[in-house]
Amino acid sequence: MDLDKHEPETIQPASTSISTTPEEKSMTTNASQSAPVARAVGASGAHALERHSAEVLKVSTRSRPSAVAGAIAGVIRDSGMAEVQSIGAGATNQAIKAVAIARSYLSEEGIDIVCTPSFIDVAIDDEERTAIRLVVERR
Repeated sequence: MDLDKHEPETIQPASTSISTTPEEKSMTTNASQSAPVARAVGASGAHALERHSAEVLKVSTRSRPSAVAGAIAGVIRDSGMAEVQSIGAGATNQAIKAVAIARSYLSEEGIDIVCTPSFIDVAIDDEERTAIRLVVERR
């Protein structure tokens, strides 16, 4: 690979996938049909439902953690809160690495962030799937 001819990858705006898989494309297209609802393990009743208005970044196994980290850092700078969603072990691994990298990016500017994990049910091809939801916000 010739490094001189390599063009830098642009960061996609928040609320779109960094690298889309067929599942994630379906998550994006089904968003108007069924909004994801967060649930806490062991929670029941009305307290189990919770919605956030944070920017949503969807991460796949093929997402580059440094690109996702840049997107997280940008959203944190703009709004103070970002939501990262992933389905599966590989995607969740990339998401966690991205949060750690974003934390180091932002620490250079004196911003400290924390990450709160939870489960979220999302509709993919008219089927409910459980995703990992990471709410990233300023400490």
